[in-house]
Amino acid sequence: MRDGTPSTEDFGQRLRRLRTRAGLSQEALAHDAQVSVRALADMERGRTRGPQRRTVRALAEALGLDDDEAADLDSSAALGRPRPRPATGPAGPGTLALPRDIQDFTARGPALARLLELAREAAPDRPVVSVVAGQPGLGKTAFAVHAAHRLAPHFPDGQFALDLHGMDPEPATPRDALARLLGALGIADAALPAGTDDRAGLWRSLAGERRMLLLLDNAAHESQVAPLLPGTGPSLTLVTSRHVLAGLESVHRTDLALLRREEAVELLTRIIGPDRVRAEAQAARDLADLCGHLPLAVRIAGQRLLSRPHESLGKLVARLAAEGRRLDGLQAGNLRVRAAFALSYRQLPENARTLLRRAALAAGPDFSPETGALLAGLSLDEAVARAEELTDAGLLQSDAGAERYRFHDLLRLYAAEQTEAEDGPEARDAALDRTAHWMLRRATAAALHFDVGHERTTWPGDPDPDTAPTGRDEARAWLEAERSQWLAALRRAHETGRHREVLDTAEAMHWFSDLNQHWEQWVDVFRRSADSARSLGSRREEAVHLNYLAWAYNLCVHDPHAALRSADAALTAARDCGDGLQEGWALGYGAGALNRLGRADEAQERLREGARCLASQPSPQARLAELTMLNSLGTLLRQTGRAAEALDIHRRSERICHAGVPGRTREVIGLYHAVARQQIGNDLAALERWEEAEAPLRQALAAFEAAQMPAWAEHARLDLGQALSAIGHPEARETLRAARDALAVLRSPRQAEADAALTALGQAHAGT
Repeated sequence: MRDGTPSTEDFGQRLRRLRTRAGLSQEALAHDAQVSVRALADMERGRTRGPQRRTVRALAEALGLDDDEAADLDSSAALGRPRPRPATGPAGPGTLALPRDIQDFTARGPALARLLELAREAAPDRPVVSVVAGQPGLGKTAFAVHAAHRLAPHFPDGQFALDLHGMDPEPATPRDALARLLGALGIADAALPAGTDDRAGLWRSLAGERRMLLLLDNAAHESQVAPLLPGTGPSLTLVTSRHVLAGLESVHRTDLALLRREEAVELLTRIIGPDRVRAEAQAARDLADLCGHLPLAVRIAGQRLLSRPHESLGKLVARLAAEGRRLDGLQAGNLRVRAAFALSYRQLPENARTLLRRAALAAGPDFSPETGALLAGLSLDEAVARAEELTDAGLLQSDAGAERYRFHDLLRLYAAEQTEAEDGPEARDAALDRTAHWMLRRATAAALHFDVGHERTTWPGDPDPDTAPTGRDEARAWLEAERSQWLAALRRAHETGRHREVLDTAEAMHWFSDLNQHWEQWVDVFRRSADSARSLGSRREEAVHLNYLAWAYNLCVHDPHAALRSADAALTAARDCGDGLQEGWALGYGAGALNRLGRADEAQERLREGARCLASQPSPQARLAELTMLNSLGTLLRQTGRAAEALDIHRRSERICHAGVPGRTREVIGLYHAVARQQIGNDLAALERWEEAEAPLRQALAAFEAAQMPAWAEHARLDLGQALSAIGHPEARETLRAARDALAVLRSPRQAEADAALTALGQAHAGT
């Protein structure tokens, strides 16, 4: 050799001798050459025998070697480098070629555009990694393959695809995956390092010099993927997984969503052709909906139709419309939605599988951790942990703003199948009964926050005081969020004969229902509670709940015929048991129904009879009922052209409110007073005393808004808007428009009245 060094000296020995000659420590040389101390130590010990040329160049510069010495150092390194097999192209015969692209690939434009942007903006020394995650059936692999083909021109040094078999019982190990990747770069099997770490180091050193694209499909977990990611260089790696792989750092994330309806129809069109879709356009849209806009399901439906060119779309829609046969219908050859779900389900731990299938029993579009815990028989902490695990696995979707979870429709069907197959009817019924009992206790305790009389002091309370709602705001939030669940619990209690639970819950809901008149479900609640009272043989409670039912028919679903039947039944029950209070209420609810049926004279007579009946009773409940009767009577008088008499009646109501009702809070009396003020304002408006009408209507609106009673507030807003319109007030249009929009949301018949008032206001302005 040029410096007389024996030819047997290997790279590590030569490097150590040159460092010693230069008087540098390992730390100093590592710093100057910008390599790690560990890497330098591995080189000198012979553990890394063939570093890459750019590493050798950096070491030579840091050691101050001349050209000949630098060349000799590189030559000794070359002896230890793995020798690639002869290559026939950019990546040689061992290339892991990209799978075939799908020609009818549809949608995903923004996600593709973002990956193209990442490819263009990638720094030469900073490899880009993008994780494509999501639930089974979203088309993650199809998207990644399509993206890889689109991105291929940006990566001239090769494109490689490797299936990591993350859904198999034994996923690919990092060591085996590295062997395949190194083989794709031309490294002979005999030259492969033995250990995973050494293979990863060799892979990173080779990949760092190439502008290449790597697709790692179907990853199981972070520890499988991490050793395969290039550490330097201008590469792009796409990783697909059903898990979110949250532990991977410094990665871009592509979270695929369900297709939009029009995108699902477009995919169907590309598979079976535009003529068949145009011929059955509505059936195509229905088919997309029944597939839940899930790409795999839409593709299966399309492939099935493609193989049966004479089958109508409507026939497949009819088959899939039956939930019990939907998953059976979504299969075409070896493409099966059920199989895609089963792959993920089988990999779950036992408790996670239990939570997934039992959660399918929950009512409504989503469920809380409490519901999941009750159904699965788990502690709350365990249920939360398993729900997050299922979310990471793409089998549940978590709510962005609340701790709630939901299924894709098809996944819910699959989970329900597993419940039937693995649990059986006995375990299923036990889970539903356990959940229903807990839910009714919590719902009852929450609803009692709105009980103005606070008469149910003996109620045992919430089933879990530590997590119970405190105060009306929390109670309202819980009752609204869990509406589907506690309603389902009430139905189950009724169907299984637990009538006392039904009555207790429905009674507790009485005042809360008044704040939410727009809920149509109150008819179901009080129909069942009235039936439960009948089953228990309690005529008094039957009268109470038939009255509640008449109220619900009148104000929640606007069915006066049913309301009158319920009120008459309540009247009979009340008279049978001698309950004057319920007799008065029944007369009032019957009057409301008669008025809505256009039988004003009969309605007026019932209201007067009801008011007389209630006036003779001394209880606080009777005073409140009398106020309601007087306000209703005055309203009816105004509607029949007797506004002056109505004003006198409503002034009488106001005097009762001013006097107060023993045992009732100022807050409660304030609401009754607000009703009286609203009606006084309407009476004055009917008498064309518009300026006088404005103040009481504003007062009523403010009171209802403060009490968070939208069904009441929006009616008052409409009344105020009409009064403001009559006096040409500048707020009239805005007030009427707000009332119209809110009444539409509440499904109130008075929306049409608001529309007419706005039209009249517009015409009046046009005329001026």
